[in-house]
Amino acid sequence: MGENEGMRRFLRRGGSTIRARFMVALVLVAGIALTISGAIVGILQNRHLWDITKDQLERVQGELRALATKGVDPETGKPFTSAPNVLKTFMSRSVISHDSGEAGFIDGVHQFITPLDVIKPEDDPELLAAVQDNLAGGDNVIKFVRTSRTSYRVLVASVIIGNHRATLLRVIDMDQARAQLQQSMVLYAGAAALTVALLIAPTWLVVGRLLRPVGELRLTTDQIDEHDLTTRVPVRGHDDLTALAKAVNRMLDRVQGAVEGQRRLLDDVGHELRTPITVVRGHLELIDHDDPADVIQTRELVIDEVDRMGALVNDLLTLAKASQSDFVTPVTCDVAELTDQVLEKSKALGNRDWQLEHVAMVRAVLDPVRITQAWLQLAANAVKYSDEGTRIGIGSRVEDTSVLLWVRDQGIGMTPEETKAVRQRFVRTTAAVQRASGSGLGLNIVDSIVEAHGGHLDIESVPKGGSVFTLRIPMNPASPHATPIGPLPEGAPEPRGPQQ
Repeated sequence: MGENEGMRRFLRRGGSTIRARFMVALVLVAGIALTISGAIVGILQNRHLWDITKDQLERVQGELRALATKGVDPETGKPFTSAPNVLKTFMSRSVISHDSGEAGFIDGVHQFITPLDVIKPEDDPELLAAVQDNLAGGDNVIKFVRTSRTSYRVLVASVIIGNHRATLLRVIDMDQARAQLQQSMVLYAGAAALTVALLIAPTWLVVGRLLRPVGELRLTTDQIDEHDLTTRVPVRGHDDLTALAKAVNRMLDRVQGAVEGQRRLLDDVGHELRTPITVVRGHLELIDHDDPADVIQTRELVIDEVDRMGALVNDLLTLAKASQSDFVTPVTCDVAELTDQVLEKSKALGNRDWQLEHVAMVRAVLDPVRITQAWLQLAANAVKYSDEGTRIGIGSRVEDTSVLLWVRDQGIGMTPEETKAVRQRFVRTTAAVQRASGSGLGLNIVDSIVEAHGGHLDIESVPKGGSVFTLRIPMNPASPHATPIGPLPEGAPEPRGPQQ
């Protein structure tokens, strides 16, 4: 009930606003589109009307000319010999629409009228004045005339036989003709408005349904707080909003993982720092100021614990940077040269039988500083958990599209269960704790560096039989193929893969 009510509140507050905005936009777009379409149709129809009236008048002119040249006088049964008879006969046969009219003139004087109840050109003095020159001159012309009454498309067509001139004045009232067009446009506008109105209701429902995942997304995010990060957006369908819901859920998974990781880190840090602080405080409280030997011993102990806390803080800072985008800065580097450098630096870590097992003669895209840090951490662990004078092997090689960087020792080794556990923060095996001190963050740092390169850390170990720690790094994200750089350096041992 709470969720449904929350959803309704959301829809009233936000979802309905979005839906209303969408509907307003839809109506505006549809209205603009229909208006433009109507305007285009109106322009085209008006142009069509103009062409039709012109064709109509030209046809009347042609029929009058044909009657005068080829017609037969109905009174005599012979060709016409009188221009007035031609005009009289033509007008008696005319079929005139309600928006048209005509009149007959003999030698420029009005003589004939149409008996039909149509437009009477002679009733508009302004029209007669506008065509007076054409009537007097016996012109054959089609023209446009606008008067205070209306506007006309006018035909003046003359027939001359003998000494007499008969002139036909045919007019079309353009305002009446356009009235029909206007009625059509009104019907069009009504149909368009009805269409938009019919679209509103189903579109409103469809948009509401489409926006429902957005409401659920808002509701879900409102429910998430620092105490509950487990709520997820319901995923339904296979559209873009579904993809958005999945993406938000993945983001929430990452946020939850990061928050939980930070909580564990804070708990672990608090636990790890509490012990040295307690030790330092206890010894400082019990110190005998009058005993120089006790003062010196306490001072050395405090310095040792402070150094341990400093190392722990540095490791924690490294882990904190691991989540940042600039944690590693990959560049193209010579893996063979990097292998030689790590071997030389490792020799200073302890008196061991250091061996170069294999050298990868390739270039790879990686961060040489971070990789060196991880590689030396593995070498330091090998020294810490192996006996003096035992063999420690360092090497690199190419496998498929990855470069492998490893450290092999003959130390205390681990069980399969322990190899999984030591990847976690502050986790150390019992044998490791008994043998040497440590924060339990070293392998976690190595793991973070390798993951930042898109690779992973492989661990192979046998209790009391030694271990092999391998950094498996993608060769080149842009080009997965190795680039040979030449033969092994002089004095390097023959290549040998890591022993299983």
